[in-house]
Amino acid sequence: MTKSKPKLTVSRKLPRTVEQRLLADYDVTLNADDTIFTADQLLERAQGADALLVTPTEKCTSDFIANLPETIKIIATFSVGYDHIDVNAATAAGLTVTNTPDVLTDATADIALLLLLGAARGAYWGDKMVRTDTWGAWSPTGPLGIEFSGKKLGILGMGRIGQAVADRARAFNMEIHYSKRTRLPEELEKGAIYHENVESLLAQSQFLSINCASTPETHKLLNRENIALMPDGAVVVNSARGDIIDDDALIEALKSGKVAAAGLDVFTGEPNIDPRYRSLDNAFLLPHLGSATLETREAMGMRAVDNLDAFFNNRTPGDLVTPA
Repeated sequence: MTKSKPKLTVSRKLPRTVEQRLLADYDVTLNADDTIFTADQLLERAQGADALLVTPTEKCTSDFIANLPETIKIIATFSVGYDHIDVNAATAAGLTVTNTPDVLTDATADIALLLLLGAARGAYWGDKMVRTDTWGAWSPTGPLGIEFSGKKLGILGMGRIGQAVADRARAFNMEIHYSKRTRLPEELEKGAIYHENVESLLAQSQFLSINCASTPETHKLLNRENIALMPDGAVVVNSARGDIIDDDALIEALKSGKVAAAGLDVFTGEPNIDPRYRSLDNAFLLPHLGSATLETREAMGMRAVDNLDAFFNNRTPGDLVTPA
């Protein structure tokens, strides 16, 4: 007797190669139009399914999880972050949750470096001058950016992505400082200077790259008090999660010049960002492009499917978020 395929509901349109694999191995309901479903719509589509494959646009709250059909046994998220899923509620409900780490490290680190360079060298205002035909005669005194090479770079969160950012920054002869809950082994530090607390790190950070996870402890971690600890004219970039920054505090610092420039790929409430950022010439803004390469998105999808395959073949998925 042929074993029936697991029934899977996918919340968003995925790369073609990923969807082809799903069609071959699962009884899958895809999202051909890439509609962003409400919670109720996704719950309706989940009826009778064994699994959900979601993305960060779907908020799997405790209420959502409580209303899932009993047939659902696993939620695989197409992301390394899982702050959009109430993991405690999922665990209590006996659900397995997996994510897709590792495969987006290089793409996200590349974006962090783009943010650092773009913010420091005026990529936004320079582009704006050319496009609006306000590019005047060359001047020795302006407009001027900030030298990147040889400066002190503070990395808040020295996991895989933070380490990849550090590797890239070393090519610019930067002095690397970092803060992490536990110190890295010497061979992974590669000469980077460890700070036991964030306050010490910020005091040294002429440039700051935010690469930590979004947790209750890091919520609005970059606030007025902590920005005040940074060197005057520092540059701040964020390719992690928007809620790590207190928008009021950063915007205030950008207007005053305490922070000379910022490069942001992530925002609180995105895509409905704080509109004040749009009026700041010293803010270099990107629409959450961290993992946005075809190669990375395909790899993320394949990793999510690997986790589903393991689960439905009675193996432990490699990327568990919930307890084994």
